[in-house]
Amino acid sequence: MTVEYASQKPQGYSNYLKKVAIVGIGSHIVEYLLKNGKHEVTAITRKDSPAAIPDGIKVAKVDYSEPSTLVEALRGQEALIITLAVTAPQNTQSKLIEAAATAGVPWVIPNEWGSDPTQEDLANGTFLGPGRTAARKHIQDLGKSKFIGTCCGFWYEFSLAGSEIRYGFAFDFQKPQGHRVTFYDDGNTKINTSTWPQVGRAIANLLALKVLPEDDEDRSPTLSRFKNETVYISSFSVSQKDMFESVLRVTGGVADDWKISYQPSIERYREGVEALQKGDMRGFGQALYARVFYQDGSGNYEARRALHNGVLGLPEEDLDEYTAVAVQLAKADFLNKE
Repeated sequence: MTVEYASQKPQGYSNYLKKVAIVGIGSHIVEYLLKNGKHEVTAITRKDSPAAIPDGIKVAKVDYSEPSTLVEALRGQEALIITLAVTAPQNTQSKLIEAAATAGVPWVIPNEWGSDPTQEDLANGTFLGPGRTAARKHIQDLGKSKFIGTCCGFWYEFSLAGSEIRYGFAFDFQKPQGHRVTFYDDGNTKINTSTWPQVGRAIANLLALKVLPEDDEDRSPTLSRFKNETVYISSFSVSQKDMFESVLRVTGGVADDWKISYQPSIERYREGVEALQKGDMRGFGQALYARVFYQDGSGNYEARRALHNGVLGLPEEDLDEYTAVAVQLAKADFLNKE
């Protein structure tokens, strides 16, 4: 493959991205794009969306039933970040990918924020693999854009605060000794997980990289290094027992305040699949999380490959700081406000 260099480009070529569009629920990414101050950011929203848009963000209203509105919104953009909720219509991402190709958007960060795509059994077991593969193939088949996948594990704060079907914790601040935790297997299986701010920093810093090396002697990181590849980031490699100890430190509690139970991850996964097959969507979440905690280590991608934290200038984070965020989310009963 021929390597491109910025020095070979015609006069006037810019080796940095300027215009970035984002779709969906990526407020943490928008926050760090704005903090970096290196991009002109456009939020693409449905024409009837009531969502409040932060100052400093341009807004493009679209109608997903009219592809031309998507194309017009994306024309002139240099990167598209897709951060859709799992409840979004299934064809939303494909419409965005097609519009990006028609508009000539060179870089697309698709809606894949989770596990290692090279772990095929894990990808299929979480039901996320086929959609991720299809989106990547769609981008490449259209031949106009490059993709960059994001492997970041589950969101730490959201998952810790988010009921027993996620990281196994059920906080109950209304009852003495009302907290519950279910440990997968022995509770010592480590997985990679990332905070919202870490992912926001990662994407903002990724898109701030120069696109191409200046010449054949330039060894600095570039966006092109990640062309049609995956960027691997993580805040923590932790087990449920690690999280539990952090919760106790943050709350000043003791283990006796908690009802503690154990369940094999394989059994918990099977129960989730069975519930999903009966139409209970909570079963999807239970199966998704249980599969990542299998004792095969598939959820601990840091053990198999180097992270890109250093390349992207990401800081080391304090586990207890973000456990405290999760505890506050749980106290605010955020699950009933989603």
